Amino acid sequence: VGLPVVAKLCGDSIAHKTERGLVRLSLGSEDEVRAAAIELLGAATVADGAVELLVSTMVRGNRELIAGIVRDPQFGPCVMLGVGGILAEALADVAFRLAPLSALDAHDLIDDLGAQALLGAFRGEPAVDRDALADTLCALGTLAADPNVVSIDLNPLIVVDGVAVAVDALVEVADA
Repeated sequence: VGLPVVAKLCGDSIAHKTERGLVRLSLGSEDEVRAAAIELLGAATVADGAVELLVSTMVRGNRELIAGIVRDPQFGPCVMLGVGGILAEALADVAFRLAPLSALDAHDLIDDLGAQALLGAFRGEPAVDRDALADTLCALGTLAADPNVVSIDLNPLIVVDGVAVAVDALVEVADA
């Protein structure tokens, strides 16, 4: 994988890792990874059920988005896109489209965001690849066709060299 890495405690009952302090960023040595693993595994509770430790490459970027699927009781499955990361709830810049999405629908969804400046060239970084982001949104729309998929939350999508990379995901499925 190479260093630096991120370590996260994951489990079926763990929804918001950051809020619970279950994420360790920028681990730059084996000793740091080992210490983080011991600490994170020790933070698991009985209510968490079975847990696993996920270690992955540290992704860095200045812009974060959120994308996902929600099921509206009136309209049915919708794809959402917004400003993500720690600012998602504070800014509430989110747009929705009914699923499934055509490429045109996906581009319209992107255009509906109020924070268009974040999608253009920004702080020396290239503009967000809108076609690649539209492909992600269309794929989410396809997943929304499965009635067993209750919701999907890709948060954050960190923009790296113009490409939105999902670094965390939460998928909720219907009870069997």
